[in-house]
Amino acid sequence: MTYPVASSPRLFLSPPDIGPAEKQFVDEAFATNWVAPAGPHLTAFEQEMCAASGAAAAVAVSSGTAALHLAVRLAGVRSGDEVLCSTFTFVASANPILYEGGRPVFVDAESGSWNMDPALLAEALDRRARQGRLPRAIIVTDIYGQCADWDPILEAAGRHGVTVIEDAAEAVGATYRGRWAGTFGAIGVYSFNGNKILSTSGGGMVVSGDRALVDRAHMLATQARELAPHYEHAQLGYNYRLSNVLAGIGRGQLAWLGQRIERRRQIFASYQAALGDLPGVEFSPELEGRRSTRWLTCLTVDPAVSCTSRDEVLAALEADNIEARPLWKPLHMQPLYRGTECIGGAVSEELFARGLCLPSGSNMTEADLQRVVRAVRCAFGCR
Repeated sequence: MTYPVASSPRLFLSPPDIGPAEKQFVDEAFATNWVAPAGPHLTAFEQEMCAASGAAAAVAVSSGTAALHLAVRLAGVRSGDEVLCSTFTFVASANPILYEGGRPVFVDAESGSWNMDPALLAEALDRRARQGRLPRAIIVTDIYGQCADWDPILEAAGRHGVTVIEDAAEAVGATYRGRWAGTFGAIGVYSFNGNKILSTSGGGMVVSGDRALVDRAHMLATQARELAPHYEHAQLGYNYRLSNVLAGIGRGQLAWLGQRIERRRQIFASYQAALGDLPGVEFSPELEGRRSTRWLTCLTVDPAVSCTSRDEVLAALEADNIEARPLWKPLHMQPLYRGTECIGGAVSEELFARGLCLPSGSNMTEADLQRVVRAVRCAFGCR
């Protein structure tokens, strides 16, 4: 099917939603000349995130990927170490394993939540324990704003004494049984990339209930400088700290996080009401005991039931100058990780084949929403 090319302005998938509070903090940073990667906004941002999330300590860094890299270092991953990792996720969830010379082993998603399957994880750990080759760590990603099923995951990891890293890059503000995403593993990671609900343009954070771990992350993020009047370095470090200016943006964003999440949930509900009648369409689930941020509104299209396909829907949206994307391509299908072991894989492969993300920015207008709805329904031949 061909669609007329639209002249409407580009509607983006998840643009930043910036308000006057962010500008006030940034202006203050400029007025006081605190533009270096240090300063009062940086300290306050970390403290305020701890207060919001319940983490004991935090260190803000230049990206979510940098935060994950620090987490992998903190977990003690070294050359040849095996790390179990979600496959249905963005590539940055696994790349830090390679940075340290580790070997990722991917674990499939469960169809009920799209997060790592706890049963497959438990089986993999039990099998490796019998073989005397437990992994060094596990990286579990909270997908599209919803927490993984943490109780059985932590039970399985705890039974074998394996460190858990929680990649909550996509789930800032999500909860599992009333507890914030990012606080379940020994180390948690957030992303404040430009497309996230809480954005500092670029940035991330390491959080933990263990202050000593965060102190070590702080040291590694500041070139591993030793306590000395001169520059003393005994180990490899990185230039990973977030700037005071961007931390000011983060403080303004955090103040409105609850409202941003509520708006994204409203957008999801609007899409579900307007498109839920289409044949073969299913929206991403939200399981009992979890509150998703609905960072992105995601759905799947079953071509065996509907009159169209995921790719036709994407084409209809693009014809109207609307940005939409397929769901994550599983990491075991990525050329970079060709030949890497994957435990299961069929669920995440099916999600990738059928799924897409719709524009979900908290600053979308009702007119924007209706424009997306019309384009999607057009792909189904509906009005």
